[in-house]
Amino acid sequence: MNNKPKIAISVGDLNGVGIEIALKSHEQISKLCTPIYCINAVMLNKATTLLGTVTPQDFTINEVDGDFEINAGTVSSDAGLYAYDSFMSAVNMCEKNEADAVVTMPIHKEAWMMAGLEYKGHTDLLRKHFDKEAIMMLGCPEMFVALFTEHIPLKDVASFVKYKKLKQFFLDLHNSIKKDKIAVLGLNPHAGDNGVLGHEELIITKAIKSANKKVGFEQFIGPIVPDVAFTPHFRKNFNYFVAMYHDQGLAPLKALHFDESVNISLNLPIIRTSVDHGTAFDIAYKNKANTLSYINAVKSALTFINH
Repeated sequence: MNNKPKIAISVGDLNGVGIEIALKSHEQISKLCTPIYCINAVMLNKATTLLGTVTPQDFTINEVDGDFEINAGTVSSDAGLYAYDSFMSAVNMCEKNEADAVVTMPIHKEAWMMAGLEYKGHTDLLRKHFDKEAIMMLGCPEMFVALFTEHIPLKDVASFVKYKKLKQFFLDLHNSIKKDKIAVLGLNPHAGDNGVLGHEELIITKAIKSANKKVGFEQFIGPIVPDVAFTPHFRKNFNYFVAMYHDQGLAPLKALHFDESVNISLNLPIIRTSVDHGTAFDIAYKNKANTLSYINAVKSALTFINH
């Protein structure tokens, strides 16, 4: 009897590298869990034909309606809509207890927009679907970065730094990370220099103190000067960081751990992890895709399942 955890795999944008990664990794992943791929036989056959490969005999699928021509490296509304349908199929499997977690392949945000979808990505969709403040955290065991703001223009970030919102973010993050110390980056250069370069750090400090009082220990440390937060000196003391905006946290993370990093959605009723890379249209269907991030995403999902 197979008692391995079941993981629903959202195949992502079929014009990109996701399905190639899934096929290349299937044998290795199947030793860890029972993967169920949210794709139909027609689209799977089109993908394997383009890749010059065959579908493994034990490649279990959960049928997702749709039939369109795969155009490698092309942004299209058909691929965008299918990626959405594949993802929602995987989410619904978890909601029905037919799967223990969701692992997602990369989508293309412009393709979603072309398909008329209002969501900016997986995390935004999950936030609205479950009416929960999902937290986007990316990284690997050496370093994880949780993002306070995600896909918003840089000019709007400062106005998002509000005391109540930030405090609740810290408390929600604590619910997923119970014991580890978490370094919180300031927003401004030099963490504001005591108000000389900005006042947002006063808000961040207040939220940190209040959250620490609520959780009962000094879990959140900061605000840390952003340009030193990811130096070896700091990284030897912290595995978890909070960045105030997308590139503040992800630029150093990807410089240090691009291939092995994963994307994890916290503070949700389901477990969802993802590769931490895009659709890689430039190498789609050329059998050049790196599988490491996907394998690590599956392993991260299993860690949360067994937690």
